[in-house]
Amino acid sequence: MTIFIGADHRGFNLKNQIIEYLHEKDIRIEDLGAYDYDPNDDYPDFAKKVAQAVLQNPENHLGIVVCGSGVGVAIAANRFQGIRAALGFEENQVAHARENDHINVLALPADYLDFEKTKQIVEKFINTPYKLEEKYLRRIKKLDE
Repeated sequence: MTIFIGADHRGFNLKNQIIEYLHEKDIRIEDLGAYDYDPNDDYPDFAKKVAQAVLQNPENHLGIVVCGSGVGVAIAANRFQGIRAALGFEENQVAHARENDHINVLALPADYLDFEKTKQIVEKFINTPYKLEEKYLRRIKKLDE
C-alpha cells in the first residue's frame, strides 16, 4: 500500500509530522506538497494531486489531505470520480467511514487536532478494512454512477 499526502500552509506542519510518524512505522508514504511553507498556496492544488495519485491504483493507494478545517480539501478531493474523501475528527467515526463508505482519502483539520489524536485517526484509517456485504457495495456503485 502507498499513502499519498498533501497539505496547504495551514496543514503543512501536521502533514510533516504524519510523514515522519508513518516512515517510522515503515509505511510507504509519498509527499505531494506543499514542500515549503507558503501562506499564499491553495488547498485545491494539493487535494487534486492526492486524488489523482490515489486513482492511479485505487485498490492499493490511499490518500491523506490536510488543511485548516479539513473541509476544503475534502470537497476538492471529492470532485474526482472514484474518490471518497471524508473529514476525520475521531477514530470511531473514521473507522465507520472506512468500513461502510469505503473512504479512500482522509481529510484532516489541522486547526482542530493535536498530533496524538491525529495518529489515532490515521491508524484507524489505514487499518480498518472495507465491509464487503452487498448493501455497502451497492451504495458505492451508486456513488460512482
